[in-house]
Amino acid sequence: MFDSIARQITNQALHLHGFQVTLRRLDQVHPQISGNKFFKLKYNFLEAQRLGFKKLLTFGGAYSNHIAATAFAAQQFGFGSVGIIRGEELQDKLLNPTLQTAQDLGMQLHFVSREDYRRKQQVQFLNELEQQFPEHYVIPEGGTNNFAIQGCREILTVADQQFDLICCAVGTGGTITGLIDASQPHQQVLGFSALKGAFLNEDIAKLTRKTNWQITDNYCCGGYAKTTPELMQFIQQFEADHDVPLEQVYTGKMLFGLTDLLQKGHIPAETEILVIHTGGLQGRKA
Repeated sequence: MFDSIARQITNQALHLHGFQVTLRRLDQVHPQISGNKFFKLKYNFLEAQRLGFKKLLTFGGAYSNHIAATAFAAQQFGFGSVGIIRGEELQDKLLNPTLQTAQDLGMQLHFVSREDYRRKQQVQFLNELEQQFPEHYVIPEGGTNNFAIQGCREILTVADQQFDLICCAVGTGGTITGLIDASQPHQQVLGFSALKGAFLNEDIAKLTRKTNWQITDNYCCGGYAKTTPELMQFIQQFEADHDVPLEQVYTGKMLFGLTDLLQKGHIPAETEILVIHTGGLQGRKA
């Protein structure tokens, strides 16, 4: 299913402040099912197909990469889809490009209040959705579940054992958990949170028994999808220097943070670094 439409993933060498950094270009795996979403959705779709479901239901915010990717994949593989969208006030407004694209791809958008959206993991709320949207295979927000983690383990290969440090952006925790599970004991996995708060540490600790990982929210720029002039200036300069497209929600913040750590000498010299570009360019600001 997914493997039939995947493009070859390439690595790009970067020279950052005296370090040799390898950038894994997951943004190139597929133009619509981009980056880590490709790996997070792969086994969820296979499970839905195995169980005989014809329709999918998932969750996301107004600018969700996951919503956009799921809508395209559902159309591509013959599933109907419903997106539970955070913010009922959005239903009377002009759709932004992310939601318009999802709708154009056949996804039914169902807007809920932010209070209800916070109930997205509660059994009662899921039962209410089941009554309204029966016979739908449910994929959690961001695609993060055991099937997503299974897919994200495949981001790393045997050849990646040469690296000492693996870096990625973190949203719901599925991608970094897959990387942690696939990592070797001598490797450290460093996650750059796209949002503020220590809750991600608790969430990821429930998903993996390994301890060779760390998450920092020092570079989230105040919260999810928030930016600073310094971040945007960094992204513009990085794109010009390395010919790598970035977005400001995930990978841009991760590289902003990594560059700062390298500049300040917080990472030992000679460290072999692998950086994961997790895609999501549909949300990129021009």
